[in-house]
Amino acid sequence: MSWNFRGNVEHTFAITHSQVKNKGNTKDYYLTRLPYSEVSFDFLLISPSRMATTDAASIPPSFKELGVIDPLLQALEQMSYKVPTPIQVETLPPAFEGRDIIGVAATGSGKTAAFAIPILQKLWDTPQGLFACVLAPTRELAYQISQQFEALGSTIGVRCAVVVGGLDMQSQMVALAKKPHIVIATPGRLQDILENMKGFSLRNIKFLVLDEADRLLDLDFGPVIDKLLKILPTSRTTYLFSATMTTKVAKLQRASLSNPVRLQVSEKHQTVSTLLQYYVLVPLPQKDVYLVHLVNSLAHSSIIIFTRTVHDCQRLSIILRTLGFSAIPLHGQLSQSQRLGSLSKFKSGDRKILVATDVASRGLDLPSVDIVINYDVPSNSKDYIHRVGRTARAGRSGKSITMVTQHGLLIRRRLSCYMRGCTRLVDRLRRN
Repeated sequence: MSWNFRGNVEHTFAITHSQVKNKGNTKDYYLTRLPYSEVSFDFLLISPSRMATTDAASIPPSFKELGVIDPLLQALEQMSYKVPTPIQVETLPPAFEGRDIIGVAATGSGKTAAFAIPILQKLWDTPQGLFACVLAPTRELAYQISQQFEALGSTIGVRCAVVVGGLDMQSQMVALAKKPHIVIATPGRLQDILENMKGFSLRNIKFLVLDEADRLLDLDFGPVIDKLLKILPTSRTTYLFSATMTTKVAKLQRASLSNPVRLQVSEKHQTVSTLLQYYVLVPLPQKDVYLVHLVNSLAHSSIIIFTRTVHDCQRLSIILRTLGFSAIPLHGQLSQSQRLGSLSKFKSGDRKILVATDVASRGLDLPSVDIVINYDVPSNSKDYIHRVGRTARAGRSGKSITMVTQHGLLIRRRLSCYMRGCTRLVDRLRRN
């Protein structure tokens, strides 16, 4: 592969076209130089959608072939779920057999549908109120899981209740008193309700799901989960899903699961193959200017910008809005209604840019996200994987761009094994 550059490197310019021949096909790649020629930086590659080729031997089975019942097949078709993802292919057969499951898969791989489909199928066979309980680490993820259950169960009349902090507990108690089929909760609020709501019990539930289990434990929900496990029936079926398997998660699965099937469809700490990863070296004093340049260059894309602090999140959203960009913030200091409003506006396309802290980095399925920008280099591999996992979800393509200042070089070097594609690309550009 050869790269042909045209332009004067001493001045601001945009490299036009570089013809790349790949298996007889010619593709156009567009490269943009950031507007400070006196400062060392790298090139940013924006490429066409990656073309995936499969042969007949690699075609996965259909949902029907995996044993999904007709009412759920109808819902899957309405949701445009045509082909099961690898974690769904691995999970559904043992789940239909009633096995406990540990599922480890990259973020954005379809884990929610992987545990929701078996639960709804069993609910169709033996309907009852308070049938399953799903524990999630964040309020936003809990609402998203509820939406997934309601969409997948739309043809069978499933009823869900979301129990999270930041909202009126009395209204949540009223919803639970109606005995919904599925309860989706954050551990702290669920414990509060179990202690304060007379007559409410989860002793008859058939399924318990621990979603994003590593994050549940990172947020110090461990003691609360231990208390919940003691009051739940031991005869239940338990699913534990996570993007990463830590020692804490391994300890939790030994305490909560019975003879589980372990399913791992990706290596530990691995991004999906459809994600194109890049980084840009920028000087710290001009970091905001570079960000604005990037956002302006990608103006027609749906973008999430991740920051390390609430202050930067709020500050950048104000800067971008002042400059005419449709940006909206999402962070932990907003009220629950404001956080849900931000997500709703971004999902609907009313806002093209979501500036967020790591509260939005776990589990949220935002299918319209084209690009993730890391304004700050994540401090560890798990945070990096979950941030960039907001794009390139469920087989779709996506791009991530990490902004690296002179102070973030050491952190970026520690993350280099998770940014292999980006590193090789930059090396190739430098050599040519």
